[in-house]
Amino acid sequence: MPNAFALALRSRTDAGPHVQVAAVRAGEVAILLCDMWDRHWCSGASRRVDVMAPRMNAVIVAARAAGARIIHAPSETMAFYEGTPARQRARTTPRCAPPPPLALEAPPLPIDDADGGCDSGESQSYRAWTRQHPAITITGEDIVSDDGQEIYSFLRDQGIARLAIMGVHTNMCVLGRSFGIRQMTRWGVPCVLVRDLTDALYNPARPPQVSHDRGTELVTEHIERYWCPSVVSGDLLPVGGMVTPDPHKEGEGRA
Repeated sequence: MPNAFALALRSRTDAGPHVQVAAVRAGEVAILLCDMWDRHWCSGASRRVDVMAPRMNAVIVAARAAGARIIHAPSETMAFYEGTPARQRARTTPRCAPPPPLALEAPPLPIDDADGGCDSGESQSYRAWTRQHPAITITGEDIVSDDGQEIYSFLRDQGIARLAIMGVHTNMCVLGRSFGIRQMTRWGVPCVLVRDLTDALYNPARPPQVSHDRGTELVTEHIERYWCPSVVSGDLLPVGGMVTPDPHKEGEGRA
């Protein structure tokens, strides 16, 4: 299958993880970047996003060149993107009403994030972000939106068969936003979590008192069991190797 992704879908049961490989045409895949902001009120979270953003951009550049659609969802920053082509594409997509949501529920998360989850000492949250991280490019046929129904309409308009979600934070926005895994799954959209390009907002001083990385893994395992499979970012590179993008086509509008 030309320009296809081989997705190694990892799900989880009482018996442990299970992997099933599915070939999906790149043009039937959308990749959503959740809340990859330029700055976070938790300095530890900001540092981890700074590391993640260039790796994430390399993946979406190759996936975009293969035909995947890219959705940038930096919540609460739409004013920054007002008037850009990517924002206009989202606003002008024909509206499609979502179906009644499926009655899906899950037990509580396996980590305690009641204190806000910051592992670097800050205890008060505030809106520190103004835009998406500048290391991530917005170009081509990308859209910018933080509205679940707007994004759902785009997925249906484009004939998307699989929504891959990456970004932060796994235990909060990735699951809970109006465009997040819970809502999209309840609307019948087949989702996957990109488990090596996400991060939890978790303080290891809180239960279950494991490392930050292990806390993120526990949330990922919870998602694999109750909500949707996960993949690694390499699964979003076309079968046969990375596509070399045309650098002259990068950089439309505001990154």
